[in-house]
Amino acid sequence: MEITPFKVDIAEAQLEDLRNRLDNTRWPEREAVSDWSQGIPLSYTRKLADYWRNDYDWRRWETKLNSWDQFTTGISGLDIHFLHVRSPHENALPMVVTHGWPGSIVEFHKIIEPLTNPVDHGGKAEDAFHLVVPTLPGYGFSGKPSSQGTGVVQIGHMWGELMARLGYRRYVAQGGDWGSAVTHSIGQSQTEHCAAIHINMPVVAPAEDTMDNLSEQEQAALESIGHYDRWDSGYSKQQSTRPQTLGYSLADSPVGQMAWIVEKFWAWTDCGVEGEQHPENALSKDELLDNVMMYWLTNSAASSARLYWESFNDFNMDPIHIPVGCSIYPREIFRCSRRWAESRFSNIIHWNHLDKGGHFAALEQPELFVEELRACFRQLPERSMGA
Repeated sequence: MEITPFKVDIAEAQLEDLRNRLDNTRWPEREAVSDWSQGIPLSYTRKLADYWRNDYDWRRWETKLNSWDQFTTGISGLDIHFLHVRSPHENALPMVVTHGWPGSIVEFHKIIEPLTNPVDHGGKAEDAFHLVVPTLPGYGFSGKPSSQGTGVVQIGHMWGELMARLGYRRYVAQGGDWGSAVTHSIGQSQTEHCAAIHINMPVVAPAEDTMDNLSEQEQAALESIGHYDRWDSGYSKQQSTRPQTLGYSLADSPVGQMAWIVEKFWAWTDCGVEGEQHPENALSKDELLDNVMMYWLTNSAASSARLYWESFNDFNMDPIHIPVGCSIYPREIFRCSRRWAESRFSNIIHWNHLDKGGHFAALEQPELFVEELRACFRQLPERSMGA
């Protein structure tokens, strides 16, 4: 039950090892195409690696991380790392926010202050949240499962235990990617304490009875998921079947780890029209590398990938009856329609299609993301549900 303060303090020897490995990278030949269709191009990969080696400053991000209150606590035999940032407004609404892969708590660095201190960021005191931002098991500074059994269903229960341990009797939950799946689990299993959830990637199957009468948006959604399945899902097949095999190469090569992650930020961010996409149209080099470092410094390539092995065939697709809010971003992998969502969510309190943003919504479009959460949870009859 103990909650222990945590501070990030990476040894200089680890950073020196990284620089040495970058210096000694063995590069492949360039791709046989002039775009990203065979993967992250050699020229950009070398450019980003050079920036990582010579200009990137880990201590800047480490200082930022340590500006927030961080803790660890043991749950189900694992040390769980989390940020706990309380609002100056005592009656703020507690919210647990969960990241996914290949993301990390880096995704939320732009929304923490606006959500906890809204008066200084265009909101009202009644919009305030107390934030709990845990790191998924096997990711970042959380513990790595040494035996099977830690999938999204179990993590939903773990987050319920975490919120109870912090003294929050009633709270809300938010997530995207694997964080969305965990948030769905919270919405199914923690109904006594979780008042509502918000998700930016609803896990919903297209309703069979709509297939003969698809809307334009639903047809586009099916085309998008078809593209993903054909061209963009190889990583998930590997991580859901042989994560350990993949882990050896990513644990040994920083460029390999960087390329494995950054390619997905090209594919899944709202970073330009097709043929002119570039991850730095959406995010800076520093933001991309801050996120990569959360995997590299903690050697969590294999342990994070195991969440796919644990969870791909273990989704609980039962209906969710507590209040649900959904924000659909135009460059999300799967963009659910409202009528598909209504087949699983019986109480949708917020639904909105945004005009910009992608899979990493909080990082790409923080102002829009914050407004979505405010608008969603204003719908609750009792907005203030503090500890």
